[in-house]
Amino acid sequence: MKKLLMTAAVAGSFLLPAQAHAEAEKYTFDKAHTQILFFVNHLGFSMSQGEFLDYDGHIMIDREELANSAVDVTIQTASIDMDDEKWDAHMKNEDFFNVEKFPTMTFKSTDVEVTGENTANVNGELTILDVTKPVTLEVTHNKSDVHPYSGKFVAGFSGTATIKRSDFGMTYGVPGVADEVQIRLEVESIREDAESAE
Repeated sequence: MKKLLMTAAVAGSFLLPAQAHAEAEKYTFDKAHTQILFFVNHLGFSMSQGEFLDYDGHIMIDREELANSAVDVTIQTASIDMDDEKWDAHMKNEDFFNVEKFPTMTFKSTDVEVTGENTANVNGELTILDVTKPVTLEVTHNKSDVHPYSGKFVAGFSGTATIKRSDFGMTYGVPGVADEVQIRLEVESIREDAESAE
């Protein structure tokens, strides 16, 4: 019983301060302050960085049952940005994301596991090039509070994951351009149903 109570306390502190809610709360991405980034070793010279600029989705947070929380994101693959037009074009063609045939990639969570006072593993399914594989996001809850300018209730998270692009059939350039891809997420999300904290 003591272990169960401790787990419940950790889950509450990971999610949000304030009182428990009976229903899951829906949060949408503040796109001006959210980044979907990835890093790949380029020929051993550098960790090249790219990002996706166009995406949609939401986070459902259940304060009482963290395992019932969920993340659902759809990314437009043509929104990839490598800070170079030629490189962008190459990433969009058949060697990599093949954006004409596969215009979207998705992540849909399957469950959430609390791992610490402010951390959790968000397990889910990532679909790229129409191939779906399990992926775990290691997530840190940074802060949840009323935004000082908008007055809206905001929850902020950082997340990381590592995948092998060859698992999704993306093998061009391996091993010179690394198979392993490091994913980093910086997320600010706005609670839909409230103008400010209750």
